[in-house]
Amino acid sequence: MIYLNGRLLPDEETRISPADRGLLLGDGLFETMRAYQGEIFRLRAHLHRLLTSADFLGIPIPDVGEELSQALARTLEANDLSHSDASLRLTLTRGVGPRGLVPPRNTQPTLLITAAPLERTEFPPATAILASVCRNEHSPLANLKTLNYLDNILARQEAVQRGADEALLRNTAGNLAEASAANLFVVFEGVLRSPPLSDGALPGITRGVVMELAQELDIPLVEASLSPERLFEADEAFLTNSLIEVRPLLKVNGREIGDGEVGEITRRIRAGYRKEIE
Repeated sequence: MIYLNGRLLPDEETRISPADRGLLLGDGLFETMRAYQGEIFRLRAHLHRLLTSADFLGIPIPDVGEELSQALARTLEANDLSHSDASLRLTLTRGVGPRGLVPPRNTQPTLLITAAPLERTEFPPATAILASVCRNEHSPLANLKTLNYLDNILARQEAVQRGADEALLRNTAGNLAEASAANLFVVFEGVLRSPPLSDGALPGITRGVVMELAQELDIPLVEASLSPERLFEADEAFLTNSLIEVRPLLKVNGREIGDGEVGEITRRIRAGYRKEIE
């Protein structure tokens, strides 16, 4: 069952207008969330990011606050996932409009929510490549989770073609920004480090949780630019997003990070994250 603009419909009955600007122009946003036993993890943070981004783009949110939370809960319930582990995808577009780039006035946004069961699992350590695709950190969209995902798609496609799980994107200055679908953390001599948002990183929800955990666990943390060369001097590295949670990164371009094993800081952060979701 799919939630579309206030209604729950079977998949085969769900229809998006061919004039929807999300379809035609990528004019929209999305959030990927994870529910544990029916409870959406860090829901407020997801909604805050969505609302902030929609406000920046000038897209009015059709359902806000408790109403939007209820729409997500209704979608879980309609799919018999109210007490299960699941993934949710919320898609918001500017809605239907005439041809042309200029957004029409008084549009009615499209709100689409889907949910699917997702078993709790610990992902195996990942490998990555340095993608040839670059992240434009100067773009106003660099820190927004928009429907414009072709750079990420091309980067992940390149990773798959080269036999890797993920792709790391460099920005226009040559520094690392993030992975195609995850934030990046590295460890140097016990200090946790992550590229700053100004380098083109997305303000990931799991990224924020990891930063909170670092403080709770007395792990020093800095946000600082990271060159690919420095990456290979790191002791550990890991990737984060809502679905993979905390996933160790052991190789990039075929070269081992540290000793090629899951590091102690990564283990501590991953264990702390597990406690957060219990």
